[in-house]
Amino acid sequence: MKKILVTGCNGQLGRAIRAEYAGDAVEFILTDVVAGEGVTALDITKIDEVLALVEQTKPDVIINCAAHTNVDACEKEWDAAYRINAIGPRNLSIAAAKTDAKMIHVSTDYVFAGDGTQPYTEFDAPDPVSAYGKTKLEGERFVKEFAGKYFIFRTAWLYGDGKNFVKTMLRLSESHDEVSVVCDQQGSPTSAVELARAIRHFEPTENYGVFHATCEGDTNWADFAEAVFARAGKATKVCHVTSEEYARMNPASAKRPAYSILDNYMMRLTDGYRMADWESALDEYMKTL
Repeated sequence: MKKILVTGCNGQLGRAIRAEYAGDAVEFILTDVVAGEGVTALDITKIDEVLALVEQTKPDVIINCAAHTNVDACEKEWDAAYRINAIGPRNLSIAAAKTDAKMIHVSTDYVFAGDGTQPYTEFDAPDPVSAYGKTKLEGERFVKEFAGKYFIFRTAWLYGDGKNFVKTMLRLSESHDEVSVVCDQQGSPTSAVELARAIRHFEPTENYGVFHATCEGDTNWADFAEAVFARAGKATKVCHVTSEEYARMNPASAKRPAYSILDNYMMRLTDGYRMADWESALDEYMKTL
């Protein structure tokens, strides 16, 4: 039976991974920062802890869903962000290489500057402008350096079973007649379910490398909010504001990419795999709420 170690198993992607593999002949080794029922506590920033658990359990696959994803907090907590987003993947990759396990690491669109005018491909040069993006890029580099067999999946605008933009908008609609949402940041909303499906598709293969993994199509945050409200039957008005206007209303310390559209070029070219378009994925997600 295949053994898969999942870090950050209680996060949005971790939950989606567990659901996606349900029914498969898989033994999960579930880990998170806090232990729970069926979940082992693991601090991925501590090499000895990681090596001990991996050598003890000998997984065939390690899927790293753990990350410091609070973009603003990363600016103020560089050391913590670097430990989790860079050192953690390094430690897992070292352990994976020692046990000949496949390493699957999830990265982000924030590795790019976000000032482009056409979708970023896997061979475009990264140029992160935030602490979050910089530490995630370092994590990628460590995976490439230390893991023998690896997949790196860059995703964006992720939502699933947990705290996310969709649920925030629905919560605000309960008490607000209108909400202000940025309209000049372009990207591809991606459901954790769709990303989990892509990971499960590629995991058994030897088609290693870096892959962009977002739902097809693109939109902006304001139009995304309107799409959520329309599907939920909410009358809440969305006020379209620029990033500059929003920053004045809600000061944030991290720069957000204005253009976050990723082209899933390597998926199509090497495998012919396509993720669902973002609107269809959102339809599926809304039915689960």
